[in-house]
Formats: sequence, structure tokens, C-alpha cells
Amino acid sequence: MSKFNIKDIALKAGVSKTAVSFAFNNPARLSEKTLNHILAIAEELGYSPNPVARSMTSGKTGAIGLLVPQSIDLIIRNPNFPEFLEGIGEVCTRSGLSLMLVPPLKGSMRRAIENTAVDGFLTLGLEEEKSTMKVVQQCRVPFVTVDSDPIDGVPAINVDNAGGASQSMKYLLEMGHRHIAILAIRSGKQGHYKEYVGTLGERIQGYLKVLAEQGLTINGHSVRLLECVSSEEGGAEGFQTVWHSRNRPTAVIAMSDIIAIGAMKAAQDQGLHIPEDLSFVGFDDIMQANLIRPALTTVSQPSTEKGRQAADLLVKLIDSSVEAEHILLPTQLVIRESVCPPRKK
Repeated sequence: MSKFNIKDIALKAGVSKTAVSFAFNNPARLSEKTLNHILAIAEELGYSPNPVARSMTSGKTGAIGLLVPQSIDLIIRNPNFPEFLEGIGEVCTRSGLSLMLVPPLKGSMRRAIENTAVDGFLTLGLEEEKSTMKVVQQCRVPFVTVDSDPIDGVPAINVDNAGGASQSMKYLLEMGHRHIAILAIRSGKQGHYKEYVGTLGERIQGYLKVLAEQGLTINGHSVRLLECVSSEEGGAEGFQTVWHSRNRPTAVIAMSDIIAIGAMKAAQDQGLHIPEDLSFVGFDDIMQANLIRPALTTVSQPSTEKGRQAADLLVKLIDSSVEAEHILLPTQLVIRESVCPPRKK
């Protein structure tokens, strides 16, 4: 720890102690010339502020927390997550903030929140964790929800999951498919899709709306739903189950690209030609979707922009009271090579 303090820096720099405090806690209050001069003196003396004392003085930690519903090792396996983090990171860099990933602590989101000192939280995909939201509110820390059912009075960022799902299902039906397998993200609802909430609920509602227009229902004669772990392995297992069932599908529509990619690879390993033998559609438009062959038709969501806007909202909320906006970002069907009309029997 440096033996120098702000009094020493002020004396050597020829400024007040208040100016030195501003340099580390509120640099916008100083001219660029004065700020650079003070920081140069501090570096020369080897001084760095004590973060605990600094937060006690300013009332701020200089960090925001991202509440995630899974352990860090699991959440970073989600190919969509780095793009989301990229958007948050841009805002943190611009605003001079640190980012803390906050997973459940010993299985408890409450414990994680109560043991984290940040200026505000972003919550990711905590759609049914109403108790978690209450804990955040009780901490009186600003927060913004992402990929969750909006809450009155709380800023929220979501993407148009229902619209994207509708586009993808409509495209399959227009191509002539009626025997369709839906590979849903594992929900904990054991396939009871009417109980889905948040992102899964929105996507299933999009599928259902278009199916209903054609007189089709899930788990009827031609459309089947199966839940999978959102991973390549989960997609491969899902393919094996639906392909070896009595009513084989002509198309698979997956709630995530990583599930679709796993299912496609398993189908190809079994000697199937895609899309001639089996068509595939995903959701997210991750990088691998355009690298796999054939390239995957999917729904693109603006993951980086989602992170950027969520972090921007939180920074505004931390700095001042703002209106609780509920922002819905658009999705778009990206047609590639993994879908064609079904073979005529």
C-alpha cells in the first residue's frame, strides 16, 4: 500500500485536497489539464486510492452487477452470452465502471445479492424469480431486467421473441411442412408448455399463434414438443428421440441455435441429408449458425445491442431518476440453406 495520501498529492501538485478527491471520484468536475496533472503526480508517488475508503466517501462502488441464473461455468457456455456481454462492456468502458458477474451463491440468489456491493444490477432471465426481484428492491439498488417478464416501475429490455418465433414457424408452414418437432429449451416444467414464462413463454406463444391459424396444435398428430438442455449434446439427444418416434418429423424448429446445431450434426452423423431429409430452423443467430453446413436458417436477435441498451439504462438510473422504460428490440428471420419443402411421399 502506498505511504502517500491525498494531502501529499495535493501539496506536490499545488492543488486542494478537494481537487485530488474530485480527480479520483468525480473527474468531470475538473479541467482536463488539472485532472491529468493530478493523476501524473499520483502515479509518480505510486498512490492508488483504497477502494473501500473511496466507496465510503463517494457512496458508490464504481461497479455494476449482472445477476445470472446459473453458475458462471454454465452461463459462459451459452454462445449468445459473449455478444450480450460485449454490449455491456462497451458501456462500462465508456462510463468507467467495472462489471461483476453474480451467479447464485451456494444455490441462493438472495444470498448472492445480499453479499454483493454494486451501484446497480442487471438481471438476466430471472423471469419467475419474483422473490429475487423483491430482494433487489429491498436492497434499494437500481436495477434493470433483461429477458424477463416486465415489472411495473422497473426498466426492462427484451427482444421480440414472439414475433421471431412466429416468423420462423410461418416460414416452415409456407414451405409445406406439417410434421414438425419443436425442440424447446429445458424449463423445469417437464414439457408443460402452457406454464412457460419469460423468453420461453414468448417463443412458444409465437409458435402456437401460427400453428393455430393452420388448425394445428402442439402434441397433436403432427406437431410434437420435446424439451432439451440448451447445448449441442442436448440437441443431439433431442434429435435421437424425435427421429426414432412413430411419426418422424420433416422439420425441426429449435428454441436456440445451439440445440439446432447439435441436432443437425447428429442427423448428419446418421447419414441424413439436410435439408432434403430433414429441415432445421434455430433461434438467436449465433456465429456458428452461419459456419455450419448447410448454414442454419434462424431468427436473429440483437444480443450486443440488448446488452448495450440495458447497461445504458442502468447507468442513467444510477445517476438520476429516469422513467421506467420497457424497450422491445426487433428480431428477424434469416433464411439460409437448412430448409426446403418436404419430400413427397
